[in-house]
Amino acid sequence: MRKPLQGIGNIIRFNWPFYLLSLLIFLILMLFAFTAVNPIRFWLFFTCTCISGVTLLSIIISAYIYDFSGLYRMRWLTDMIDKEAATAVNVHAGFDETSEILQKKYHFRNLLVFDFYNSRNHTEPSIKLARKLYKPVTGAVKIATDHLPLANDTADMVFVMFAAHEIRNVEERIIFFKELQRIISSKGKIVVTEHLRDIPNFIAYTVGFFHFYSRNNWLKTFAAANLSVAATIKITPFIKTFILQKHGTAS
Repeated sequence: MRKPLQGIGNIIRFNWPFYLLSLLIFLILMLFAFTAVNPIRFWLFFTCTCISGVTLLSIIISAYIYDFSGLYRMRWLTDMIDKEAATAVNVHAGFDETSEILQKKYHFRNLLVFDFYNSRNHTEPSIKLARKLYKPVTGAVKIATDHLPLANDTADMVFVMFAAHEIRNVEERIIFFKELQRIISSKGKIVVTEHLRDIPNFIAYTVGFFHFYSRNNWLKTFAAANLSVAATIKITPFIKTFILQKHGTAS
């Protein structure tokens, strides 16, 4: 069970340097504003209002997404789950919030958990903080993005939720999805859930949306890995899930 406001709590904990920097800039500008004369005073107050407004909006939207939208109840995913799946795989980037939920909700006969985080290649500060604050999930297997320890065509379901964007190198990301394509069975599905670099996420996170990839970028990656999009699910205006299958497989 997730705790109340666990989602926004984690975001603030994992990104506290950003929030601290925003607060410091806000306080410094406010200090100058009280001693400045117009029109400089007006613009300083205006800038402070923008900083506080943007930060507050980001917190509110994040709380909506991760705590109030039903994201982690997984009902939006139920119709896409193969009830007969013998082997399911959940791949994460060093911070796993979904394996336990997936297993309890869908009772997979065999759920494998893979962790591809590599501190040399995946340098996002928030992931490093998350790994310090949360212990790895018991049973998670450390892997490399260019090799998943499964034979060809053996996984019936693969989940990659809020993880693939941590692979910043284009070639590494394509190789990773080629590995997913290799291990998925002919009738299997790959579930990729991500924020997109689009207008809603710009409104929510301003320049932070550059950490995400556009829909076209993802589609190019999937195509390069010989994967087709069987369906898409829009969980909120800020999150999209791609349901992938081997290219040429009938939905």
